[in-house]
Amino acid sequence: MLKIGSHVSFSDKGLPSATAEAVTYGSSSFMIYTGAPQNTRRKPIESMNIEEGQAAMNQAGIGEIVVHAPYIINLGSYKSNTYQLAVDFLQEEIRRTHALGVRNIVLHPGAFTDKDAEYGVNRIAEGLNEVLNGTSETDVCIALETMAGKGTEIGRSFEEIAQIIDKVQHNERLTICLDTCHIHDAGYDIVNDLDGVLKKFDDTIGLKRIEVVHINDSKNPVGAAKDRHTPIGSGWIGFEAINRVVHHESLQGRPFILETPWVGKDAKTQRPMYEVEIALLRGNVSERFGESFLSDVERLADFFNKQDIGARSFVLDTWNLLKNDAKAKKADPREPMERLYDLAMEASLFPELTEEQVNQRLVAWFAGAGK
Repeated sequence: MLKIGSHVSFSDKGLPSATAEAVTYGSSSFMIYTGAPQNTRRKPIESMNIEEGQAAMNQAGIGEIVVHAPYIINLGSYKSNTYQLAVDFLQEEIRRTHALGVRNIVLHPGAFTDKDAEYGVNRIAEGLNEVLNGTSETDVCIALETMAGKGTEIGRSFEEIAQIIDKVQHNERLTICLDTCHIHDAGYDIVNDLDGVLKKFDDTIGLKRIEVVHINDSKNPVGAAKDRHTPIGSGWIGFEAINRVVHHESLQGRPFILETPWVGKDAKTQRPMYEVEIALLRGNVSERFGESFLSDVERLADFFNKQDIGARSFVLDTWNLLKNDAKAKKADPREPMERLYDLAMEASLFPELTEEQVNQRLVAWFAGAGK
């Protein structure tokens, strides 16, 4: 079965609550932060209810899961206190990951800030050596995430990641988290040349190191170096390209994790599209949502066809408009999904459905479901 899941929250109740949330999306894997991703405050390992959570995972048929390190730690920093905080925290987070029974902790490699890329590569490798040497009692791997190239972050090219790996002593404990939005934004054309991109990765780093894949669409064209995620199908990568990634023979067996943003006009009721995204990629939409769901998607498609609105052309034209026309963006900053949602609501297509349910059908329309 395809190991596909979502990024889920990690409340005070620990692993059981994360598992329960993942189940609502139909996940067969999931990724967690062991606390808030914006800070390094963490509760004791004993409070994570690990045994109860693992029992819940077994009951739900969820096997391999992933931990993600918080964004704010920076192994690439030249500031000694920032660097040491990253080293010390990562060592403790690896021990927490080990206690959870998880193999991979995903890490944004770091940023060189006021130095240069060569300094950043060397500093990150130095930090990884300290972290791995200080946690030799575990078999937890650090999955270096491919980055989009915004600012001074390292990991924006396969070559930079390879340079880091080559400088780390125990690099058998370094794996890779391949992020579709990030490599697209970094300039790798996975839409038109996925095989070529994967061959380049294999030649530079080795496909065997990939142990986690983040699947996200992008709000920006290839090479933009922006890193802005959007629900699958509503961005520049598109459903078909992401579907090819998920089902590519060279990537099978890895957990595929969604990090697509939550959507909705009301912040209090916003929800992610994980459930429908997983069902579309798994190919069991009618089983998950029922045949009436596909009938609704057909109705949506007919409505948009009558207005001469095509899914891909509308998405890309809207992103181009928002990118290239400042006046148009100021007058109407709505993104593609929100504009299409408003059209459907103005026509009263689905008065009985919630905002989340309408958005789920939009995502399915992007994917061509119901045709």
